[in-house]
Amino acid sequence: MATILRTWSYRYPWLYDGITKVTALSVGGEARLRRLALQSLDLQPDMQILDLCCGNGPVTQVLAQLSHHVTGLDASPKAIARAQQNVPQATFVEAFAEAMPFGDASFDVVHTSMALHEMEVEQRDRILAEVFRVLKPGGIFTLIDFHQPSNPIFWPGLALFLWLFETETAWQLIQTNLTDCLLEKGFALQSDRYPVGGSLQIIQAQKPI
Repeated sequence: MATILRTWSYRYPWLYDGITKVTALSVGGEARLRRLALQSLDLQPDMQILDLCCGNGPVTQVLAQLSHHVTGLDASPKAIARAQQNVPQATFVEAFAEAMPFGDASFDVVHTSMALHEMEVEQRDRILAEVFRVLKPGGIFTLIDFHQPSNPIFWPGLALFLWLFETETAWQLIQTNLTDCLLEKGFALQSDRYPVGGSLQIIQAQKPI
């Protein structure tokens, strides 16, 4: 169960940004955090890229430096408004991730960062199916999110963070094998990494050609 700090962090952007900067120190800073799920991807200017659950657009901004065709999607009108101000060169859509208003095989790459832990199990399942649908054959889904630490030293820090700022859905996620979920949807695993003592997971999966 989260505390009032979760509510405040979403109400006040400066607080949310401050929390992000502090937590990102574990991976070498916010700039590095924003690029972790993009490592090893050969992103080209003509690629159609979707930043799923983009928030106010921190990773959308990075993607827009690599491609001329970047779309950000988020269900929050306030987040979309801030993202449009932050990344005017990208296209933004206000919609739910489990019901994307895009045609089949629309994107070469779908990215999401620290969003799946916000979703209920059934909602997350629908989102993964939608990602598979909107990806082109051969397209890549890349994500970063919380994970159950493999090194016990990292358990207290993660548990405290989840207790202060997250809900039961985050606890459900770290007990879920996302790789298995992706394989069940038809994806082929490309790579999986678990930095920060296993407390983060970075997965890249491909929609078969």
